Amino acid sequence: MQLLLSAGEASGDNYGAQLVQSFRQLLPGIACFGMGGEKMQAAGCELLVHAKEVAVVGLVEVVTHLPNIRRKFHHLVQQAKQRRPDAAVLIDFPDFNLRLARELHKLGIPVFYFVSPQVWAWRSGRVKQIHKYVRKMIVIFPFEQDFYKCHGVNVSYVGHPLAYAPEILVSREEFAAKYGLDAAKQWIALLPGSRQKEVRMNLPPMLAAVAQLGNSYECVLPIASTLDRDWLQQQLGSASVKLTENACTTVKHARVAVVASGTATVETALAGTPFVVVYRLASLTWLLGRRLVKLDTFAMPNLIAGRRIVTELIQHDFMPENIVRELKAILPDGPRREQMIRDLREVQDRLRDRNGGEEPAMRAAREILQNLAQ
Repeated sequence: MQLLLSAGEASGDNYGAQLVQSFRQLLPGIACFGMGGEKMQAAGCELLVHAKEVAVVGLVEVVTHLPNIRRKFHHLVQQAKQRRPDAAVLIDFPDFNLRLARELHKLGIPVFYFVSPQVWAWRSGRVKQIHKYVRKMIVIFPFEQDFYKCHGVNVSYVGHPLAYAPEILVSREEFAAKYGLDAAKQWIALLPGSRQKEVRMNLPPMLAAVAQLGNSYECVLPIASTLDRDWLQQQLGSASVKLTENACTTVKHARVAVVASGTATVETALAGTPFVVVYRLASLTWLLGRRLVKLDTFAMPNLIAGRRIVTELIQHDFMPENIVRELKAILPDGPRREQMIRDLREVQDRLRDRNGGEEPAMRAAREILQNLAQ
């Protein structure tokens, strides 16, 4: 059996690697190929396209990279024609993957989708494409199941993969020794995003903010699997920030975090670390995209909780002085920090629906293989 997998971001690479491992446990002879990152490749997926080559943020930014993205897209479709996989599993990354779903559907290749695009938040018309081209949507947030059922999409909820991650056993002291950190200081984790454009937009205000806080803190930045270490080090310049290699462990041991809106906000919420959500797009991209968004909140922990539990500094509000103000409110012990920790516990409880104990990627892989066997 052959499967085509397509993931275009660091989080998708992580979920894709879990899927590949699960497929190979269930069916040892299975072959996986497609688009992803280092984690999928390490898990045994043959990469025809690297996620770094197509990971672009923003409506405007995509235009300048469109010729290259199209080449990679057509290469993937051509390989699907030649190899005729038994099925395709698409992971988030909707602008690329929904178009891929259409082409694969034309070829008669069954399409499954693991980790839903946020069609319930913006550009909800895309649900029509999903209904037409996707055999089954496999979602990781409980409220997504009701949304898709209302639109007649075959859907199942398997739980959030991050909520099933093994407990972090590395001590703070061990982590400090590995990365040359001062364990006596409080750490501020910076998570500017998993794509170069995101880092360029989000990292400078983060660095400016922690510089205002002085040298009483250690600053740590986990490297996303879709980013090159040397490139990231160049973006830091002379800033006193230590690079680490594990986002979950980094935020777990940090006192607070500044996190770009996205999957990293879920990781940080599950770690129970108080944090501030930030994000910035190019001005024209923001103006064009904002009108398509239905919600007045962007951070997933706020959406899961149904209210604002973490501060969001988006676009024009994303200024160093605003970050400093919010960090000063949650760095010390006190009512604000304690309330956020309680609220994050509520989010953790909602995501940790154990579904009989089986991990989400394994449940997803099992459902896909069973569906194909019918």
